[in-house]
Parts: sequence; structure tokens; C-alpha cells
Amino acid sequence: MRITIDALPLLFRSAGVKNYLYYWIQHLQREPGADVRLFPFLGEASSLDHRRALEGRIPTFFRLGLFFLMNRLPAGFSQPWFPATDVFHSTRILYPPRRAKLTATIHDLTCWLLPDAHLPANVAFEQRYAEMIWKRADGLIAVSESSRNDAVRLLGIPQEKIQVIYPGVPEAYFSIDQRHVERVRAELRLGRRYLLYVGTIEPRKNVDLLLDAYGDLAPSISGEFDLVIAGSHGWASQATMRRLKNSPPNVRYLGYVPESDLPALFAGAAAFVYPSLYEGFGFPVAQAMAAGVPVITSGVSSLPEITGGAAVLIDPRSRIELRDAIENLLTSPSRLTELSEKGRTQALRFSWPAAAARSLDFFLRVVGGSCYC
Repeated sequence: MRITIDALPLLFRSAGVKNYLYYWIQHLQREPGADVRLFPFLGEASSLDHRRALEGRIPTFFRLGLFFLMNRLPAGFSQPWFPATDVFHSTRILYPPRRAKLTATIHDLTCWLLPDAHLPANVAFEQRYAEMIWKRADGLIAVSESSRNDAVRLLGIPQEKIQVIYPGVPEAYFSIDQRHVERVRAELRLGRRYLLYVGTIEPRKNVDLLLDAYGDLAPSISGEFDLVIAGSHGWASQATMRRLKNSPPNVRYLGYVPESDLPALFAGAAAFVYPSLYEGFGFPVAQAMAAGVPVITSGVSSLPEITGGAAVLIDPRSRIELRDAIENLLTSPSRLTELSEKGRTQALRFSWPAAAARSLDFFLRVVGGSCYC
């Protein structure tokens, strides 16, 4: 089966969607019977770096220019550029090939539920994309039941058109060498025990609440555990970045940490804290569980579904509730051990080989005209 994937997010400075595409494509290409091509004219993605594109500057400029034209000129303009294919899986292209079955992935509905957490231009594009792609698609993949339910409720997309296929966690998070943990801690000068946050610094991730709650901790706890924050700055993050760069007591801001060092950074943490306001899936939470790190996260959107009873859930609007959750967890060795074990078990549900196999079956059903979805 010929599957063409619109891989434009691999050209952007990005996080969650880029992470999803990178690993999903790699594993889908290994599936027997899947002839996977990347559009526009991309070869194999050799490495994952969220700060830059996977191609050089000039090739990236050319491809982004083509994308710009294809989404602004009449639909007929784009048709000659597409290769012959059975399925076209869209991510950003608004005028897909007419001769192929159309599919796409629903990651989240934040532009409808939390429009203030996005640039107005992004909200406008996502709403247009939903009208032109999601509502017209022959089949859709959702990364969680929560995202599927939101799409049905907010956009009126028939539930039977959407199949839930959970993304995976890379194998590196399940088998972490303690020597790697020690090396990363030494390189990053993480000498004390630490709480960890990993993610983009932007309003939806709610990092300011985490900083506030950490500042409220009893001195006996904040004096023993640093708060370590890793991730690139996103949009509307200037005020948060100023707080991070002014180095509050016992807070360490690492900035971007290479993908190869993240499993060790996770594994070295006493607990992972992620008070996001909304997640379609929540890759960092799944990665933390796979690494055996106890998790505190929000009891909203997909996060209760993804953690499956293996995390402490809090109201992401409550500074007091987050503070109390951190204090209660860090002062209970038995609870830390319990969540570590439960988290590892829960994370086994998220396998990239399984996601790829289910995705190929999904494409076969779409082409055969029997998409359960």
C-alpha cells in the first residue's frame, strides 16, 4: 500500500506533533506492505531535534515556500505536485490530492477549548484545517479517547469515522542505564535530588503555577529537592522566561535538552510534575511513567486516561492543591514506590510498533471502504 504522509511539521521548530510524526513514520516504514513516502520530497528523518528542521536551510526554505503556495493558490495548482498514492495523510496541507483517500491525525482541540493559549493566526488556521480536512476525511486517527470525544462534541464529526490509536513511548525510556543517568546529571550539574518538568514554556503548560506552588513548599522540602525545568521557550512566554532566568531559589532552568539525554534526565528525577491545562496525549507524562518516575499531573483532558490511575491528579488551576500534592508525595516513600511501579506498567500500553501496526490496518480499512473507525 502506498501511503504519503504530509511531513511538514518535521520542518518546523516544534515539540509534540514533531515527536509523534518522527517516531510514527519510522515505525510505519518498517511495517510489511507499507510503502511510506514523505511529502514534500523528504527523505528519511535521521535525527530528532525540536529546535530545528530535519533538512538544511535552503531545502527547508524551498519546501516551506511550496507549502505556502499550495495552501494559498487554487486547489488545481497543488495537484501536479503530489505523487501517485493510495492514502494521503494530511498534517498542514489544505488541498490534498483528489485521487487518494484522505486521512489525518487529531491531536487536540485546544484552539476551540483554550483559544487564548494560541496565537490568533494559529486558531484561524486550525479552524480552517478542521473544515477542509477533518470534516472531509475518509478516516481520522485520534491520539486519545479524549481527543476523539472533543472532536465529536465540538465539530460534529461522526464518531465512527475516528479511530483511537495511542502513540508510543520510545524504547529508550524503558531501559535506562544508570551510568547514563549519572553522566547527564554531572553534565547538567544536578547534584541534588530534583522535581522535573519537561515541555515547552508556553501558557497552556502552566509553568507559572508550578513555580508558584514550588515557592510555597515547606523549606524542609524545597531545601532538599530542586525544581528542574527543561524545554524551549514558546509563544507568549516572556514573563515566565524572565522568572526562570532570574533564577528563583533552588530552581534550575536547563533550556532545551537533547532528545538522547531526556530518558536519563527523567530517570534521575524524584518526581515529574506536569500541571498542563489541556493535553491531547501528553508525551512527557507517558515518558516519565516509562522511566519509573512518579507523576503529578492535571486531572483534565486526556491525562486521567493516559495515566490510568498511576499518577496523582490535581486541579491545574489550584496552586494550593499542587503544592499539597508535591509535599504529600515527596514525604511518602511508599507512595513514591507505588506510583513508580504502576507508572511503568501503564506506560507499556504505549508502543510505537503497536501504533504502526494499528495505523496500517486503519489505512487498509479506509482504502477498502470499511473504516471502523
